[in-house]
Amino acid sequence: MKRIGLISDTHGFLPSNVEKFFSSCDEIWHIGDVGSMDVIEKLEKIKPLKGVYGNIDGQEIRQVFPKNLRFMCEEVDVWLTHIGGYPKRYHIDVKDEIKRNPPNLFISGHSHILKVMYDQQLDLLHINPGAAGNQGFHKVKTIIRFTIDKKEIKDLEVIELG
Repeated sequence: MKRIGLISDTHGFLPSNVEKFFSSCDEIWHIGDVGSMDVIEKLEKIKPLKGVYGNIDGQEIRQVFPKNLRFMCEEVDVWLTHIGGYPKRYHIDVKDEIKRNPPNLFISGHSHILKVMYDQQLDLLHINPGAAGNQGFHKVKTIIRFTIDKKEIKDLEVIELG
């Protein structure tokens, strides 16, 4: 069983209360638009970190994180990417692969809009954790925590950072 902390679109700013919410997690996953190596270093001090780069991230972050990251967590096939779209409106960069070989859990960022949606056609859960940084039109900073227990994704919590 793994407890995951999910964050996206920090744009170089990490809210001070993130550590409080992610300290109970086993891993942190950052879904792009990190904005600075400082954010990566701070998150790595909390828990082990996986991530992908976003469209605003420069070469330094692109050397640390890939554009797409696909891996198994417990018995769940996970795909992380920054610009991925949503069920029935997947981005052109992922559309063919997600239809050909859908993961169990598809996580993207970019829109700054928090969404948790089930794609019945592809039998996958899509999550966008919203945005935790100061840049963008979002009014509330959000992160997500959830648990993966074998094949089950459960105990999902949306946390508003203020």
